[in-house]
Amino acid sequence: MQRIYLLLGSNLGERDQVLHKAAEAISERVGDILQKSSLYETESWGKTGQPHFLNQVICIESGMSALKVLKELLEIENLLGRKRLEKWGSRIIDIDILFYGSSIINEPDLTVPHPYFQERRFAVMPMLEIAPDFEHPVLHKTISIIALELTDELSVHKV
Repeated sequence: MQRIYLLLGSNLGERDQVLHKAAEAISERVGDILQKSSLYETESWGKTGQPHFLNQVICIESGMSALKVLKELLEIENLLGRKRLEKWGSRIIDIDILFYGSSIINEPDLTVPHPYFQERRFAVMPMLEIAPDFEHPVLHKTISIIALELTDELSVHKV
């Protein structure tokens, strides 16, 4: 069994309900939810002029391989109405694997830890809430240290 940290995000529709439905589907299809961060409202990253996102980090425990987890998450996104129209565009749901235990994975369709995690306040702050002492397996820094070193100045606050 692995502890897996996932980042959920939505900036379209009933964002809080979409995140709730995503978490329910993850619990049913992927693994038991051990922890959930608060919801965080965040400015869009990578493309300005979009509605603000709601983001949440959840920690699950699963016996699935990382690639199987990814496959299930993509299916959940599709079931909830995700359309991939443009990079960093608005979306009803986005589910990213931030960490798969302390594994380092470099596959054509999956890179874990998430390659931009440490650059994104909207991912770091909810992770900091539930796992401040978790050590990033590549950077060898705790989430607390990564949060202190953030240069991303986008607005991120608890809802």
